[in-house]
This record gives sequence, C-alpha cells and structure tokens, in this order.
Amino acid sequence: MSERAFKIFVVEDDEWYNRLLVHTLSLNPDYEIQSFTTGKACLDNLHQEPDIITLDYRLPDMKGLEVLKQVKEINEDIQIILISEQDDIEVVVTLLRHGAYDYIIKSKDIRERLLNTVNNIRLGSNLKKEIVNLRQEVKKKYTDQKTIIGNSVATRKVYELIEKATRTNITVTITGETGTGKELVAKAIHYNSNRSKHPFVPINVAAIPKELLESELFGHEKGAFTGAAFRRIGKFEEANGGTLFLDEMAEMDISLQAKLLRALQEKEIIRVGSNSPVKIDCRIIIATNKDLLEEIKKGNFRQDLYYRLYGLPIELPPLRERENDVIILAKHFIDLFCKENKMASKVLTTEASSRLLSYSFPGNIRELKSVIELAVTLSEQNEITADHIVLGRGQDILNDLFSNEFSLREYDIRIVKKFLDKYDNNIKLVAEKLDLGVATIYRMLKESNKE
Repeated sequence: MSERAFKIFVVEDDEWYNRLLVHTLSLNPDYEIQSFTTGKACLDNLHQEPDIITLDYRLPDMKGLEVLKQVKEINEDIQIILISEQDDIEVVVTLLRHGAYDYIIKSKDIRERLLNTVNNIRLGSNLKKEIVNLRQEVKKKYTDQKTIIGNSVATRKVYELIEKATRTNITVTITGETGTGKELVAKAIHYNSNRSKHPFVPINVAAIPKELLESELFGHEKGAFTGAAFRRIGKFEEANGGTLFLDEMAEMDISLQAKLLRALQEKEIIRVGSNSPVKIDCRIIIATNKDLLEEIKKGNFRQDLYYRLYGLPIELPPLRERENDVIILAKHFIDLFCKENKMASKVLTTEASSRLLSYSFPGNIRELKSVIELAVTLSEQNEITADHIVLGRGQDILNDLFSNEFSLREYDIRIVKKFLDKYDNNIKLVAEKLDLGVATIYRMLKESNKE
C-alpha cells in the first residue's frame, strides 16, 4: 500500500496569488494541492485531513485568526502558514501564540521561503510519525499477556497482579531473585496503563555512584558542581506523565532516601544547585532482590520510605518453582534465537527437556536464555539433544580456576571478577556478598590491570 499523499490546502482570495502558491507547491510531485478562496470553503473540507494550510490573513468572509482558531479546535495537528502583505509585529505574535507555524510576508522571495517552511514541516511530521510508530511497536510488545511467558499457577498469579496494577496509579514493588524478569513486569504494567503514551524511564540505582545518583534522579542546574556545564533534567522530569522504574532500590544510599521521600510526598523535586521546586507527575515502580524489612532492621533502609513505596507487591517466583514453564520458555527462546539468526526452527528432544527440568537455574530466566542460545548454536541438526544442554557453567569455571596453581592474591582477584560478572559489575553488592570493603575491590581491580 502506498503512503498517503502529503496534502496542502492553499486558501487565498487573490486569484493571481492563489495560482502562484499552487504552482510553487506543485513543483514537488509528492504534494497534493487544493485551493480555496474563502475560509468557510477551507473549513468545510477539513475532513480531508490536510497536513498544511497556507492561509491568507485577510479573506472576504473571515479573518485568518478566526480560521486558524477553528482549524486548531478541529485538528491541532494541521500546521498553518499565514501569508499576508502586512508586517504588524503584534499581529504576528498573536497568530503564533494561537498555533500558527510561521508567518510569511508576501514578497519577491516568497517561493523559496514557502518551500523551505513546507519542507521543514514535512520533515518534522515524518519524525513525529516515526516516534509514534516506535511507541506503538514498544507498546504492542509489552501489552501482549504472553510477554510474561508461562502457564504455571505462580505465573498466572503474576498475570492477575499485573492486571490489577494497570487499573490505577498505585506504586508497585516487584521482588524476586536476579534474572526473574522484574523490568519486564514493570514495562508490562506501564504499557497496559493509562500512562502508556508517556515515557517509561528505568534507572538502576546500584549502577550509579551515590554521589551522582541525586543528580541523575532530580537533575542539576548549570554550575551546580564541577563539570555541570549546563542545566540537565533528571529521571523524574523525563518520566513526567509516565512511569519511573527504580531498579535495585535497596541499594540507594540512606542519605538520599530522605530526599526521595520528600519528592514523593510533595510531588515535586528540586534540582541540584537550585532552590526552586519543580512539580512532577509520574508513577513509581520499584524492584529489589532484597528483603526491605530486613534492610530496615539493619539500618540500611528508611521505614517511612518503605511504607510510602510499598503499594502493590508483586513477587516473581524463581524458575525452579514454575513447574513446566521452563520448557515453555525454552521453546520460546529457541524460536526467538532461530528467527533472529535466520536459522531453521529446532525442537527439544525428550531427554533435553528432562535435563532442563532437573536443573534449579540459580540465574533464572536470564540463565535459561543463555543455555538455550548455546544449545541452538551447538546443534547441527533440527533437534536439540541433552548433549547440547550445558548446565552449571559457573561451576565449570570454578573447577577450571582451581585446576591451576595461582597465588592466594591471584585467586582472590579471580573470585572477585567472577562475582562482578555474576552481579552485573555491582561493586557495592559484590563487596557485601564477599564481606569486603568497596575500596578493597577497587584496589584489587587496579592491581589486576597492571598485570
């Protein structure tokens, strides 16, 4: 199907000038031109949905401003170029304030000016359509219930909670082990809610140094600190009207938690280096793989912030508790990987399925996806056998590690690197897991880079 023609209405009562404008615009074969001599005739044909209207300011039946207002009330996406002999600045300002795209004075260079303006509008229109199409594609991806794949009792419970979450703007707390798909659930909630036309803005709290996180969330003013060369809006303002997803929420420094609590209670933020509050309107979804109540007992998390954020809890079950979902997901990942790599589809043998079901998948869905992609790659035929299912590769790595003779310091460094790989380079979390200081890990990494 061919693309819809780019329609332009020329509204001009002067016959000679009407012909001039029509001829000028008709030089581009992509433009479909219709001309009118009165404002009423133009308004009566708006059902044809023109992209642009060139509008004479003085028409025999009505003023250009009146036509402009009525067009914008009917379809605000139509761009209007006012054309007139007068150059009264107050008139120009008034017309632009009411939504005119441009004001062109009738002169000898009007042809070039008109074509440039129309071309700019068309480029902007195409960009806008691309953005709308991209948003629709993303929304379609996450509005399908099968985005969260499986039919186990535990998975169906997650479906039900996601559906409840989409009905209101309640804050949602998503918990679960690493690799269970917490961000996927957050996106499914956002793109099925009444905020779906607005941004979904994710931020991994653990991945940003605590001294920079405040600026990331709230933005900063020019000169607020060394290196702040210009004003920057934060994630809260980016997400205005939409959803802000705070991943790894338990890792937020407790000193910043107080500022977050205030922002949520007052529904306003203050950029770093400013005293002026900025109103915000965004839904909050948080995710964590930690027990926040335990973090409160340890003094790592504010109790008042916990109750402000808790909202609707959604706990994602680990893959080992999702019955036959392992096989359903495995088949999905096989089809997806084959399609992405232009390969013929492959099937799991009974033995391969049994091998998958016998494993606990500590890395959950993320690990399963990795296992399946390797299995598809290893398989030469259209079947994936048990031999192609390589499980527990983390244990294999450790076995290889200890089969060599290294110094104790070298072993320490290798273990730290292994944990950093496992936890997505979250140094703070690795330090906690290994009971080491953050500075110690940085020092060890620095030493290894010198080798």
